[in-house]
Parts: sequence; C-alpha cells; structure tokens
Amino acid sequence: MTDDNGLREINVDYLARVEGEGAMYLKLDGDEIIDLEFSIFEPPRFYEAFLRGRRHAEAPDITSRICGICPIAYQMSSINAMEFAAGAKVHPQIRALRRMLYCGEWVESHALHVYMLHAPDFLGYESAIELAEDLPEVVTNALRLKKLGNTVMTLLGGREIHPINMRVGGFYRTPTRKELDSLVEELEWALATSEATVRLVSGFDFPDFEMPYEFVALRHPDEYAITDGRIVSSEGLDIDVSEWPEHFEETHVERSNALHATLRERGTYHVGPMARFTLNHDNLTPRAEAVADEVGLECGERNPFKSIIVRSVELVLACEEILGLISSYERPPAPWIPVEPRSAVGHGASEAPRGILYHRYEIDDEGFIADARIVPPTSQNQRSIEEDLRQFVAPRTHIADDELKWQLEQAIRNYDPCISCATHFLDLTIDRVT
Repeated sequence: MTDDNGLREINVDYLARVEGEGAMYLKLDGDEIIDLEFSIFEPPRFYEAFLRGRRHAEAPDITSRICGICPIAYQMSSINAMEFAAGAKVHPQIRALRRMLYCGEWVESHALHVYMLHAPDFLGYESAIELAEDLPEVVTNALRLKKLGNTVMTLLGGREIHPINMRVGGFYRTPTRKELDSLVEELEWALATSEATVRLVSGFDFPDFEMPYEFVALRHPDEYAITDGRIVSSEGLDIDVSEWPEHFEETHVERSNALHATLRERGTYHVGPMARFTLNHDNLTPRAEAVADEVGLECGERNPFKSIIVRSVELVLACEEILGLISSYERPPAPWIPVEPRSAVGHGASEAPRGILYHRYEIDDEGFIADARIVPPTSQNQRSIEEDLRQFVAPRTHIADDELKWQLEQAIRNYDPCISCATHFLDLTIDRVT
C-alpha cells in the first residue's frame, strides 16, 4: 500500500502454516528502508514453568510436546542434560540407536521442508498441491521419504508424533535386528532418491545473495554431529555445552514473544544446516560428500537460499547413517541403565533439523526440576532472519509489491523456522511513498 505521502508499507499480519504465530512489517520511502521487523507474537507457552517441580525423568516426554515436527530433538537435548547432571554414560549401542532415531526425524523433517514448503518457491508454484498437478512423481517421492522417516521414528520411538520409547538412561525397549533389517530395502531407495533430490535442487535459480554469518553448531571429532558434541563456531568458538551460559545470552525484544539469542560481545549468529555443513564437512558420509562435490556445494556456503541444497545433502547423510548403524547393530545387554538423580545442573544440546537446541536444568537432591531453560533454533536465528531481510530488500525496493512479497516469503522460508514450518504470508499490505 502506498499512502498520499508516497510511503510504501508491506504489512504481513500473520504467517500461515506456522509452528507458532509471526508477522513481518516493512516500511519504505522510495529506496530507503524506514522500518523492518520480523516478530513472533504467539502467546508464551510456559513449558519451562511446567517443568519446575516435575521429576527429572519426566522432562523428555514433556518437552517432546513442544514440537510435532522435531520432538526427538527436544527429547534428546533434555536427556543429554539429565544424564550430564547425573554423570551417567550409556552403552554405545544405545547411543547408536538414538542417532538412528534422530536421523529418522531429519529425514521426515527435511523431506517435508525441501519438497513441500521450499521447492514450490523455486519452481514457481503457490503450494505443493499445485506442484503435484504438474509433477506428481516429485510429490509422491517426497511423501514416501517423509513416511520412511516416520516409520523409523515409530519403530525406535514408539510412535511417529511425540514418541514415547526414549527415556533418561536409554530406551524402554530396544528393537531386534530383524525389525531393523525390515527398513533396509526402503532405506536404499530413499538414499538413491535423496541423491537425486540434491541434483534436482542444485539446478534451481538462486538469487545472488550472501551474508557474513558466524556459524554455530555442534562438532564431534568422529562423526557429523547430531546427538551431541562440543559447541563451535566459524569464528573460533570451541566450548563444552556446559559453558553455554558464559557465551550466549537471550534478550527480550518488545515486538516478539520469543527471546532473541546472541553471542556475548559478538551479536548475531546463524544455526542450522549451513552451519552444520560448514563446521562438520570433514565428517560427511561418503555418498553425501560425493554428491555435494558433484553439484559444487562448497564448504562455507553463505547464500541462505542454497540451504535447500544443504538440507538435501543431509537427507543423503541421514539415510546413509541409518543403513550403516543397522549393519553394525547388536542389541545392547539392557534397554536402559539406571540414572540416579543428584543435586546438580545439567546441560544438554543436540542438532534439531533447524539447528542447535540447548537445554539447562537445575535438579535438587530428590530428583525434582528446580529450574529449566530451553533455547530453540528459531530464537537463535531470529536476528539472522531479520538481518537477511534488511540486506535482501535494500537492492530490491523497485520490485512490484506482489513479487517483493514472494521473495520476502522465500527469504524467511530459507530457515524453515519452527514458528513456521512454511512461513507463508496470509495478509500483505504494501504502502509506498514514491
């Protein structure tokens, strides 16, 4: 909308298909950006308050309800924190099963985002439904990939939404080798399909746009970090997860009900697939590394629109990881180890599909949670998203309203933020001055 003074406003009141509620506001005076805000106005959900006074062993099941797309991430980070607090160490095969389960979540989440939520932008479709009309095989493959991820989560987690089989100390039940072997044929199809996905999305037309991100992710010396690791950054940060409070802080921004996370003294940072790929590139699985090299995906890629390629490479990695873990699987002697609570502070982190997820708990000597803190990927990326929008808009203020709207939607969808599994704008008002 453009008023009588020539001020141009883009006012997005609601972001549809969201894991939460958000909006965006842009005000332009000619080519000058007067104001730009990316806000999250979903009412607080108070999960940290709900956890206070609950038994330490209840945290995984409670926190899994935070997100229906990545419940394993919340369970894993909370379990890591509780086992850290208790000084517990699980059997290697328990850890392998957790990694396998987490990879299943990556498959279902990445397949959903790549095909259903992000690819339509590049292919010129309003939605995956329209895409299916012209390219039904593409959407069918996407659904089949997502179903496989859900199958892995059901087998290992007990059900595909808010799984119930993972617990502090291990699992309530571990699978047999025969049960895992039943996944192999479909996983081999998924691995080949994921490689084809990388080739498909790498051919999209990407805007010429890069940002000087400081990437932050978990790092493990022997594997592509998913379930655990040290926290590292592209600017030299290298800390134990327990040192998080010393290096990161969250602040309240009036326009948003989600806290903004920053690195102390350095400010904005970026978490997610591009950060993981940059900081763990040397630990890619063989076929993931080969297909990334084939399409020319470089370590340190900083064009956020190319995050769709990185997610597709992680699809390859997740399928390859599950197959490798199945081939070396031996059922552990017990499904879990006893974890005796003690008065302590527990820190835990893991790599959710959208980025690092940090949990901190204070436990009293009877095993009750005295305090809880959860820092999801979206709150860490909020400032990065807003800075992307500001830099992306600057040379594009001349673009017609509808096209600018489309491009801004896509810029937010690059992140697949948890407040928006797709981040579509329902209502858009554009106000131009000149």
